[in-house]
Amino acid sequence: MRWEGRRESDNVEDRRSLGGKGIAMGGIGGTIIIVVIALLLGKDPLQMLQQAGVNPLQQGEVQKPDPSEEKIYRFTKVILADTEDVWNAQFRRMGKEYREPKLVVFRQSVSSACGLASSAVGPFYCPGDEKVYIDLSFFRELEEKFKAPGDFAQAYVIAHEVGHHVQNLLGTSGKVDAMRGRVSEKELNKLSVRLELQADFYAGVWAYHTQKAKNVIESGDLDEALKAAFVIGDDTLQRQSRGTVVPDSFTHGTSAQRIKWFRKGYETGDLSKGDTFSLSDNEL
Repeated sequence: MRWEGRRESDNVEDRRSLGGKGIAMGGIGGTIIIVVIALLLGKDPLQMLQQAGVNPLQQGEVQKPDPSEEKIYRFTKVILADTEDVWNAQFRRMGKEYREPKLVVFRQSVSSACGLASSAVGPFYCPGDEKVYIDLSFFRELEEKFKAPGDFAQAYVIAHEVGHHVQNLLGTSGKVDAMRGRVSEKELNKLSVRLELQADFYAGVWAYHTQKAKNVIESGDLDEALKAAFVIGDDTLQRQSRGTVVPDSFTHGTSAQRIKWFRKGYETGDLSKGDTFSLSDNEL
């Protein structure tokens, strides 16, 4: 993918220097109280600690960003900029305003409006603060553990998470979240699958319009994205981790479904083709 020398987004928060370390040992009782209050109020514990004059890091534990990550860091900012260009245009076409999300780059663990999370959960989007969270080590894991290398595979991951932001702005994810406690876990899982497949479709829409406007996709790039979609399908992951597949527990869709919906977005670029909620299970 041709990305170097192109615009980088300013909507990036680099929290890698925090290093996922714990809170300071001094005044531990008061610090715990501040953290609990922050979580109850849906606030960022690190921010409240700083406002209270408590150093959230142990002295000497501030980490400098790994120089080897700087290329992928710049790449991430370029891809985020591409998503901004595409979705600003698409929302204008719908007569709506697109609020650009922030992308938080972290290491090991991070605090969000959705709670504390470790890098083990992978990249995620938090609708509470409209931010995408990524530990850049995930891209190395995508290449080494999941055997899905390539910059376009990485771009697909970013575009998918931004797709969740699009769903948040359009009210789709809110409707799904409102079903919690009203339907069974099995039915909620099915709704989650449809949400994830639509985010894959939106990632494909991003790729379609980015290529049309900038001609940056090279030979082999599409295969990289499709490979990434395949290796993170629920059936593939379950087969690798436990040797069996339990469809009722799927939350993201099968490998074939994820490939299908990303490809559909990439081939059409048409948002009206991405309604995953009106189809039967067999049609997905």
